[in-house]
Amino acid sequence: MMSIPPEPGDMSWLEALRPLLRDEESLSAFKFPAQYMFKNLPAARFADDALGAVLHEMDRFGVARAMIGVGFANERAASAVRGHPDRFFGSFEVDPNQGTDGVRALRRAVDELGVRAATAFPAGTFPQVPVDDARWYPLYEACVDLDIPLCICLGVPGPRVPAAPQDVMRIDEVCYRFPELTVVTRHGCEPWTALAVKLLLKWPNLYYSTSAFAPKHYPRDVIQYANTRGADKLIYAGYFPMGLSLEAIFTQLPAVPLRDHV
Repeated sequence: MMSIPPEPGDMSWLEALRPLLRDEESLSAFKFPAQYMFKNLPAARFADDALGAVLHEMDRFGVARAMIGVGFANERAASAVRGHPDRFFGSFEVDPNQGTDGVRALRRAVDELGVRAATAFPAGTFPQVPVDDARWYPLYEACVDLDIPLCICLGVPGPRVPAAPQDVMRIDEVCYRFPELTVVTRHGCEPWTALAVKLLLKWPNLYYSTSAFAPKHYPRDVIQYANTRGADKLIYAGYFPMGLSLEAIFTQLPAVPLRDHV
């Protein structure tokens, strides 16, 4: 998981989260919604040639292809997918508060932007919509119909917004009701990683990605599961250039105590 940084000065992330944020630091000081956790933001995030900077780092560290978020208002990312289909494929953020329009937008994104996955940030929707709320169901059904996975944030969110919509237990109901929906968790599932492992074992359509975590902070429960019987349920995902550099990620990866078969 990567991104093509927006234009310099683009604070659209803040406008999207502003109705939920209450602390002054998030509202006025941060250049990134979880900046209190990511102290040294990658230089590529602020490069004039954002696409060139991302491709340079991918080549430097042998990253062949990456998923990046695209949207109809994000021409930088859309043009990266169009211009470099061998290096990027798109994901599209969905929001149940958009109702039928949101379902139409997802279908249009698959048709027009070449989107291969849907992404969701339940704690970042306004108003917040819990993962297992029926307002999500039309989007889940659309993902099944389109044969694309849903990559969804679970666990305590980085931005300073309430975490309840992303309680890991909520995904149990979703996997039960939508057995044909491929679900990939994003951003750690903490502090409910032991529960996440139980659900990964329980549901064949549920997977775990390592997005937004430096390798030195990968949860022990998840590593143990991968080393025993869950190697096929764990998906690598970075966080470049949003919060982690590829240099930091690939410097730390060899020290992750994964067995050879993983």
